[in-house]
Amino acid sequence: MKTRSVHSLLYAEQHDMGGLPIRQPFPTVRVNQIDPFLLLHHHNGKTPQHIEPRHAGVGPHPHRGFSPVTFIFQGGVHHRDSRGNNSIIYAGGAQWMNAGRGIIHSERPPADIHEIGGRQEIIQLWINTPAAHKMDQPVYFPVAASDAPSISSADGLVTGKVFAGTVLEARGPVTSFTDVNAATLVAKAGGTLELPIPPSHNAVLYLLDGQITLEGYGLTDALHAVYFNRDGDGIRFRALQDTRMLFLSGEPIGEPVVSHGPFVMNTTTEILEAMRDYQMGKMGVLIED
Repeated sequence: MKTRSVHSLLYAEQHDMGGLPIRQPFPTVRVNQIDPFLLLHHHNGKTPQHIEPRHAGVGPHPHRGFSPVTFIFQGGVHHRDSRGNNSIIYAGGAQWMNAGRGIIHSERPPADIHEIGGRQEIIQLWINTPAAHKMDQPVYFPVAASDAPSISSADGLVTGKVFAGTVLEARGPVTSFTDVNAATLVAKAGGTLELPIPPSHNAVLYLLDGQITLEGYGLTDALHAVYFNRDGDGIRFRALQDTRMLFLSGEPIGEPVVSHGPFVMNTTTEILEAMRDYQMGKMGVLIED
């Protein structure tokens, strides 16, 4: 296997998103997107005791034209949307939504969040949708940890869950509009892993914590996203500390991207149409119980 070189090492700077502290390795002034991946937010915080869980988190808001995906590492997320979906996914699982022509959803802590420790740690990833499918009907995929196939390194020290595409011959349960591979990884100190990557894919490895050494590059610390060049067919790493990671690869779409807030389309006219359709109620209504 020819290992890929590193295009950029992106530190996850801290930002405030409506009162919610998040870390964002991309987009940045250096890297606007890693086609088809548009944005990565990492949140790790305690749910406030003085706010009821049903009023915490992120309230109803619209999306159109891409897939907002949430990977849950600690706690849980209660998803409701204007299509009638209502589910809670706990640590180890993911919530994958193709927003399509438009949907309104909320992401709250579950009612039992304080009984299970009170901490929510999640990654939200935005994956672009090709123009041909941006106006498809929305689809929501709840994936509990038990529903995602497991993978393991040869030494048994690196394990993971596959949510989409194929990683180490394990096939994830989610169907995506683009050719995307997505897996969460947990490495114990000393564990090594070789990950094949389709040569045409862009690839990213985000470290939630810990430290690894990448073959051909060197040390990589927590709260960094590694964006790889498309000059090889895989990567190899060794964990120097216990480390949790999100591995992503995807076929670039190569289309114009015009975004405004929660809408990602191909032209400014399409963004204006999305804003109009939302204001006219064409994306539905979400009344939380």
